[in-house]
Amino acid sequence: MVRTRSRLAGLAEGRVSSTPGPQGTPLNPLENGNEPGRPSKPTGRHGAKRGRAASRFKTTPPQQRCAIPNDGGTKRPADGLDPAVEAVRKRQPRLVDCTERTPRSLNSIKLWAGEGQWPQEYIDMQHILARKRSMPPRRSSGSAASTTLTTSAIPSDQKPGEDKSGAYKDSRYALLLQTKGSYMRKSELGITDESKRFCQALLDGEQPVPTESLFDQDIFENVWEDLQNSNKAKIVQDISRLIVPSAETLTLRIKALKCLTESVDEGWNNSVPLTGTRPQPDYSAGFKREAFGDNQLAKLSPFLGDFLAGDRSLFMATHYMYFPFLSCEVQCGGTALDVADRENAHSMTLAVRAVVELFRLVKREAEVHRQILASSISHNHRAVRIYGHYAVIDGNDVQYYRHPIHDFSLTALDGEEKWRAYRFTRNVYETWVPAHLKNICSAIDQLPSELYLTSDSDF
Repeated sequence: MVRTRSRLAGLAEGRVSSTPGPQGTPLNPLENGNEPGRPSKPTGRHGAKRGRAASRFKTTPPQQRCAIPNDGGTKRPADGLDPAVEAVRKRQPRLVDCTERTPRSLNSIKLWAGEGQWPQEYIDMQHILARKRSMPPRRSSGSAASTTLTTSAIPSDQKPGEDKSGAYKDSRYALLLQTKGSYMRKSELGITDESKRFCQALLDGEQPVPTESLFDQDIFENVWEDLQNSNKAKIVQDISRLIVPSAETLTLRIKALKCLTESVDEGWNNSVPLTGTRPQPDYSAGFKREAFGDNQLAKLSPFLGDFLAGDRSLFMATHYMYFPFLSCEVQCGGTALDVADRENAHSMTLAVRAVVELFRLVKREAEVHRQILASSISHNHRAVRIYGHYAVIDGNDVQYYRHPIHDFSLTALDGEEKWRAYRFTRNVYETWVPAHLKNICSAIDQLPSELYLTSDSDF
């Protein structure tokens, strides 16, 4: 480790060795026990722990990006390497761009070598890094308990349907969300005037509606009567897609929507929930991986982790959905709509948080302050509620709120407004989504490309 520090110090002053350095891997910032954002102080005679606890951020040495000859033109013998560094050197190398080291990254290394810490902007990123999947404790094979899974250990999309909304049925769940900074109401200032006008345009904008559906005027009253005593599954089957159309179905004819993907009653296993209950919307939409370029995905990788293995990320919902922006929840009965609202409030808080944290990384949070960044729809067989979700940002403090866009009855005035939510959702897909994706991509493009991470266990 002393040699590692010496080489990093030499790198900052222009003395570069050709010896390959250690490779970084994404790390859950909560796993090493240090307080987030506060690196450990160097200890020991030679400061051997400095490289371990000073920070999780590791900038890839230039010799891993492109070959740089050393002063003498010869390689150091393998037996002259620090054993810890040699162990890392033998690992499978990570492919990185062959680019020149920037003055900014050289200054970062010099700061680490001289003071044992990385720049504050790197430390500020720790809470946004991907988080390793937590595994339940392994029980002994002889234990009787090992043959029975507790309810909390079973993913909600593998439980009976009535269990999925269990936690949300408690009216105190809204208070729990408040303790996490999410409020099921408007903020004092509300959304910007621009967002208000845009929400109204989404609500009023014309869109073609399906023909020969259960919403046809001549049969609609009979359909509604049949659904009055139906369960949730029946309501979802018969009318949900007439209220919130499928994004993936629309992409079959609208090529501009190819960037979208959806989930149906699927747990957001790759998300970082606000509470102990993981979101599982009846329907949600977001961006597929193909919506982003290779360079953008490379810049996002420290924040995504090993998503196929179950790592959790602030920027993902499922392993295939990035930056979700729409959720729909269905419940039976009048008061049960409040349950759907709580479910949507949790899911869309995560959606808004993803965009806010991304823009904070690139110092552009003012652009998303009090702007609608996600939408949700709650409905039963008779009523529909549409909300917009946004954040209020005050320095390091971020609070999440919802804005009521429209609340209406499917059956009032002979069903005059029954297509309102359908048109709103299609306008979200076709009008709001392109601009939203463009903003997200512009922020991703500003992320540092030389950021690589390493864990304490690597040394």
